Amino acid sequence: MHAMVLRNPGPDAEFVATECPLPAPGPGQVRIRVAASSVNPLDLKLASGQVALLPPAPSVLNGDVAGVIDAVGENVLTFSPGDEVLGFAGGVGAYQGALADYMLADERLITRKPRRLSFMEAGALPVVFITAWQALTERGQLEAGQRVLIHGGAGGVGHIALQIARWLGAEVTATVSSDAKARMARACGAEHVVLYREEAVPEYVARLTEGQGFDLVFDCVGGDNLAASFAASKLGGRIVTINARTLVDLSPLHAGSRSLEVLSILLPLIADIGHEQQRQALGKLVELVEEGEFKVHIDDRQFDFSEVAAAHQHQASGLALGKISLCHQRFWDSH
Repeated sequence: MHAMVLRNPGPDAEFVATECPLPAPGPGQVRIRVAASSVNPLDLKLASGQVALLPPAPSVLNGDVAGVIDAVGENVLTFSPGDEVLGFAGGVGAYQGALADYMLADERLITRKPRRLSFMEAGALPVVFITAWQALTERGQLEAGQRVLIHGGAGGVGHIALQIARWLGAEVTATVSSDAKARMARACGAEHVVLYREEAVPEYVARLTEGQGFDLVFDCVGGDNLAASFAASKLGGRIVTINARTLVDLSPLHAGSRSLEVLSILLPLIADIGHEQQRQALGKLVELVEEGEFKVHIDDRQFDFSEVAAAHQHQASGLALGKISLCHQRFWDSH
């Protein structure tokens, strides 16, 4: 089969078109004929060497997958050949990813594709929805009527989190970097939008919360931005982040009896735990899509699998709105 294989992870990383053996599904696995995937920050960190969880050589990245099952292994009862599916099922640890003609997936990590979704939309949703759902509902315990601040509201995870928070009945605020991203955040459900380069944390906390702070801060940016999340949180409030790679003073947590939760959705792939939580999140994804409650925004620039390096550059630029989609043209040429 044809695959885009990562070579030389690090500053000189490159993706090379390579012929690889066709994998056979083992017990509990399905083989997916890949139609689409998408770029996530994790993929950039793996390619650059920041995260040392690459699949074994020849390394094939990308956990998001949408496609059609063409073979199933022993003991697979949920799926059959011909089923259209989506999921987050590889590209890290021991599991090869979706940048290939075919991908193996644990049946517990995929679900049937809703008819409302195109393959391109389906390939852009799993990672961001699972992340946003678990962050807001499981870790953040967000409830109707609470105030939630979502940093990075026009990003992949952020714009999905806005829609989930709105569906949950929260009062939703987003931080963004530009007017274009502000318009997108409002379209996704933000009642209030902060241009963080123009308004300091104390100013928007005073304006939007009478100085009390937010019940929940979901930090999709992380790093140095964690300090801003602490400052925006109310006394006894909660902060959830998906990027804790930084040195930060934790004393504001202690002083304000605040809690910090750090979320990674990699555990099913790197530790063989958490499958049920991912299955539940995918089930909610299907439910909300089929109810017409929610959609994924795909950036205007779209890329073929052969252009994955350019897609990474676009992700790194910070200019993308929503998700960067990857289309597997070879699927469509033979479909």
